[in-house]
Amino acid sequence: MLAAHSRNLFDAAARLGDDAIHVWHLDYRPAQGRGPLLQTLAAYLGVEANQVGLVEGAHGRPQLDPAHASTLDFNWSHSGHHALIAIARGIAPGIDIERRRPQPRALRLARRFFASDEATALAALPEEARATAFLDLWTAKEALLKAHGRGIGFGLSRVRVLSAGGELRLLRFDEEETEAWQLQRLAVGPELVAALAWRGSPRTIRLDALSLDALVSAG
Repeated sequence: MLAAHSRNLFDAAARLGDDAIHVWHLDYRPAQGRGPLLQTLAAYLGVEANQVGLVEGAHGRPQLDPAHASTLDFNWSHSGHHALIAIARGIAPGIDIERRRPQPRALRLARRFFASDEATALAALPEEARATAFLDLWTAKEALLKAHGRGIGFGLSRVRVLSAGGELRLLRFDEEETEAWQLQRLAVGPELVAALAWRGSPRTIRLDALSLDALVSAG
C-alpha cells in the first residue's frame, strides 16, 4: 500500500490552475475498474463520482463527456498494482507507467515498432541496461501518442525520443512541431518507469501519492 497522500485531494483539486498538471500515484486494483479514477475526477469537478461521464474519443482515448470536457482533461495508466492519473486544464495530458522487469522481447519489439536507430542503440546495450532503456523509450512514446490523441496505433516509429542523463528529449514527431511538445520523466519509485507528455508551454508538475483506501472511504 502506498503511503497516505501528502496533500488533501479536494484541496489540491481546488487549486489546480492553468499553469500546472496534477499527477496522482495510487494502488491499482483491477476489480475496482475505473472507480478510483472517477472519484478522483469528481473531486476536481466538484460533483459526485456517479455524475462523472466518460466517452471514447475518435481513436479510443477516454475523455470526459461534453458537459465537463471544456474545463478539464485527464489521462491515466496502470501497470501491475500501480496507477497514475494526470489532470490538467487547457491541455490534453498523456501519461504512461510500466513496472521494471526483464524484457526478453525488447529487441524484437524495438526492431518491429521503433525507429531503426533506436533499435540499433538498444542492441548495443548490455541486457540488463537494455530492459530499462526500452521501458524509458516505450513510456515516453506512449505518453506522447496518448496526448496526441491517436494512441500507439499512430505508430511508435513516428516518434523518436532520446533518453540520456536522466532526461527525456523529443527528437522527432511526424506531422508535429517538436518544439510545441513537453516530455517529462516521472520519479514514481525505483521499481517503476513513467513519463508525462503534453502539447503546450511548460507547466509545473505536482506529483503526489494517493491512498486508495482513503479515496474509497471518502466516496
